[in-house]
Amino acid sequence: MAEAQKIYLCGPIMDADTSSSKDWRTRAKEHLAGRFILLDPMRRNFRDRELDSANEIVEFDLQDVRDADLLLVNYCKPSLGTAMEVFYASHDLGKFVIAFSPSSFADCSPWMVRFCTKILPDLQTALSYITRHFI
Repeated sequence: MAEAQKIYLCGPIMDADTSSSKDWRTRAKEHLAGRFILLDPMRRNFRDRELDSANEIVEFDLQDVRDADLLLVNYCKPSLGTAMEVFYASHDLGKFVIAFSPSSFADCSPWMVRFCTKILPDLQTALSYITRHFI
């Protein structure tokens, strides 16, 4: 039997409140559990902003991106870390990147448009897309 595909749950953490960072990830895990392995960066709970933990945060997140088969991205607002992970996954690793955003295409950053494989209007549509195309 083939190993389950891994999905990295990418989206704002440092520049977002904890509940908004966790809520969509919880919903994604509930919807995709049992069919995918979900890599949630919030499982590590780094928040102290010390230099050594900053380096750890980035390296752990990059390792998750490397380990993932695809990314599910909450593109709800500009986020430097999210953009860096999307660029690394798409440009450097050739990963499939599925984002969801409340913004219209015209309001999305050209960089996110270029490096996300697909941008959908909401989480539920993105979860349905993943279920339809990756199971």
